[in-house]
Amino acid sequence: MEAPHLPRQALIDAHGGGGFRFAGMSHRGSLLCLPDGIWAWPVESSAALTDESLALVFARAGALDFFVLGTGAAPWAAPEVLRIRFREAHISFDAMTTGPAVRTYNVMLMEGRRVGAGLIAVA
Repeated sequence: MEAPHLPRQALIDAHGGGGFRFAGMSHRGSLLCLPDGIWAWPVESSAALTDESLALVFARAGALDFFVLGTGAAPWAAPEVLRIRFREAHISFDAMTTGPAVRTYNVMLMEGRRVGAGLIAVA
């Protein structure tokens, strides 16, 4: 992946309209938020998740305790193989629609927890 939009974590200030606002910036499309930055994320639906799209997450497993997946507008049940992969990496994982995922990520970040999020943009 390219360099992050922001080389640190930040609260997500707003979401919707196909993008997000954070740290005085706006981004159209999905986001991957990790302890060392916020990246554009080329995932448009939960069905499009691949090993490649999650590579940065697992590369930073030592810096994460929890990963929140914002699935867009529709709920999605993560396949067992994905849940096992997170469990083997010692990362707690939860999938929910993007609105609740943004709120969960923000609260955990404010609590100083080691959290990351993959947030699929909602139109």
